Amino acid sequence: MSLATSQQTPQQVAQIGQRTNAAGRKIHNRILLAMNGAEFELIRPHLKYVSLPSHLMLHEPHQPFKYVHFPNEGLISLVVVMENGKTVEAGIVGREGVSGMHAVSGLSHGPLREVMQIAGDGFRIKVSDLKQTLSATRNFQRILERYSTILGLHVAQTAACNRLHDIDRRLARWLLMAHDRVDSGTLRITHDFLATMLGTDRPSVSQAAGNLQKQNIIEYRRGTVKILNRAALENKACECYGVIQRYAQMSHPISD
Repeated sequence: MSLATSQQTPQQVAQIGQRTNAAGRKIHNRILLAMNGAEFELIRPHLKYVSLPSHLMLHEPHQPFKYVHFPNEGLISLVVVMENGKTVEAGIVGREGVSGMHAVSGLSHGPLREVMQIAGDGFRIKVSDLKQTLSATRNFQRILERYSTILGLHVAQTAACNRLHDIDRRLARWLLMAHDRVDSGTLRITHDFLATMLGTDRPSVSQAAGNLQKQNIIEYRRGTVKILNRAALENKACECYGVIQRYAQMSHPISD
């Protein structure tokens, strides 16, 4: 099957069929679902199911990678940490992707903090086991290489968004991206954490969220944001949401 004819959207990838790890845990991660059957069987014994609670640190900057994570549910933030302790989110990963891409690319360390922003679960694999598997799984390598490229575009677009767009549109963009990845209209997230991720202060996030709430687009209560009107939220978001999603849908080529 050619690459052109084998490309599918993330929604189509998720419908390939039910898969489990060796312990019988169901897999919803779209990269693992995108693998062909023979290659999946090679990686399957190494996939360990893990609970991923909110604020769990998966990787600290400049520390050696031990594991790569394939989320089933939840949301991972890729965070830039400056010397003075200030942080800003550079990208997010949900069930469409994988954390620890620097390790997949052969680097022993990475510059980003990877932290669970919204609790979930998924599968982890030791970096050493993944590297051994990659040598015999050419299609899997292609999937990861393509995802790495798309993630790079995501990070670049986010950098431009954080510099050029106002907080109202950035917040709308972020809520839409989170909604796409957790498949829930209710997001357990605080204004303090959103401010950190968006590189701004809490009053600015509170004001932006208040504007959306006054228009009945979202509802915010006790650390929970509920999306009430998805279409209206899309109208409020900046162009970056559409750009990121357009390329995200191209991230999983399939071959039999």
